[in-house]
Amino acid sequence: MANMSRTEILGKVYKMIPPMLEKFHKGQLGRVAVIGGSEDYTGAPYFSAMASAKLGADMSHVICEPGAGAVIKTYSPNLMVHPYMRQEKNLAKGETIESISETVVAMLDRLNVVVIGPGLGRDPAMQETCARVIEQAKKKGVAFVLDADGLYLAQTRPELVQGYKHCILTPNVVEFGRLAKAQGIDVDSEDPTKVCEKLANAFGGVTIIQKGKVDYISNGKHTLISSGEGGLKRSGGQGDTLTGSLATLLAYRKAYMDRIWDHENDMSADELLALCAFGGSAITRECSRLAFKEKGRSLQASDLTEHVHTAFIDIIGEKPTEESKL
Repeated sequence: MANMSRTEILGKVYKMIPPMLEKFHKGQLGRVAVIGGSEDYTGAPYFSAMASAKLGADMSHVICEPGAGAVIKTYSPNLMVHPYMRQEKNLAKGETIESISETVVAMLDRLNVVVIGPGLGRDPAMQETCARVIEQAKKKGVAFVLDADGLYLAQTRPELVQGYKHCILTPNVVEFGRLAKAQGIDVDSEDPTKVCEKLANAFGGVTIIQKGKVDYISNGKHTLISSGEGGLKRSGGQGDTLTGSLATLLAYRKAYMDRIWDHENDMSADELLALCAFGGSAITRECSRLAFKEKGRSLQASDLTEHVHTAFIDIIGEKPTEESKL
């Protein structure tokens, strides 16, 4: 796939996307949860979950701290908000990290994909809860995306993600440098076109999207470059559109592998994961381009949210419905 053109890769992403069929029931096209949202950060989990919903996930959840939950519920009635997380200072009498983790882990049976990190912060209780979620997600084969402070877990406890082939890490330039340093890789002395591959190998073949002027996507064996035009404004929160988009595409990957519709079934799990990463990157870059074209230097993360569906149509394309085939 590394030798394929952008158009050819996106054509494969298109094949992975489920059509809209009358026989499908609620949840088959994606049950996604974003775990994050703390006292100081309420926007990031919202942007991620809304991108997931706008890209077509049937059900988008936010699992967050109660203070964040009360705020996020005012942003949109379309998201299901669960105030199950706790910062260490807010643990109530009788609550423990174990009891909080059990409540969050119990939701995994209802989910296809989890995004861990948007608005999470570095609070020890929040971090430990997410570590336990990752451990159980791996046992259940649930795909996950790590971003922002979720990446701190990969940095400090790499065994949590080591070798897991159903996850995607999405570091920016600073986060990538921290991950590389933790793995003994000197970014400055490496070939910039090869360093993502080297870091992915250090993590045992985990898929990494190294965000930048172009996005390098690698699982250690194959590297793709997503170079679609984006916007020029670097406002915070744009990466949350990426994580939400990845989550929905990972849910579509599961739908493809579960064969909930008739298709050729000629793409492997590893290839599909790479397609999710490339597709999410391409859609997000197009969101950024469209939003910047409209808003210019006033662009904010919320502007990307409104362009997710248009970007999907532009980059991937919608599949015909049963009625349109008649």
